[in-house]
Order: sequence, then C-alpha cells, then structure tokens
Amino acid sequence: MNIIHNFNEADNKWEVSLSGEVDVYNAPMLKDTLHNLLDKQVADIIVDCKELKYIDSTGLGVLIGVLKRVKDNDGNISIINLKPYIKKIFTITGLDKIFLVEVQE
Repeated sequence: MNIIHNFNEADNKWEVSLSGEVDVYNAPMLKDTLHNLLDKQVADIIVDCKELKYIDSTGLGVLIGVLKRVKDNDGNISIINLKPYIKKIFTITGLDKIFLVEVQE
C-alpha cells in the first residue's frame, strides 16, 4: 500500500490517494497516517481509490474509525474512484450509506 496526502487549503480538505492493497498487515499504517493528518488539521477527507486494488475488513474498520473522528467535528469522508468490485464491498456492508461514495467509470 502507498499513501499520498495533501491538504487543500482552498477546500479545507485532506486529499488522500491510496494504491495497492489495504489489509490486516498495513491497515495500522493507514490508521496512523489518517489520525496524524487530523492531528495537524481537522477537516473533511477525500480518499481517492483510483489505484486501490483491494481492501479487507481491517481496512474498512480503519475508515469507519476515522469517520467517527471526522463526524465528531461535523465533517465527512468522501471515497472516490472506487472500482466496481470494491464498491460492491461497500454496498454489501452498508458502508455506502455512511460514506460519500463515487464509483470509477
């Protein structure tokens, strides 16, 4: 997994790009990275999954935990450019109802 992040001051949002796989082995790194970003600046987060190939339940759990922290500050997490087979995981688990989700065409 690779994580690239940038703070967009104009929109007051963190832009985070994920690539590769998010699984039980590297989900703690994702959690630490996202929490560190929020320690620097509490803001909405846009997670770009254009290059994401796989995410397991541990990775989804990290996103849910971070969403709770963002929502505590009246923010939201948008998940964009999901591949259809990953979007299906969000739909089956009902996470498409709690995240703002956009599918990659």
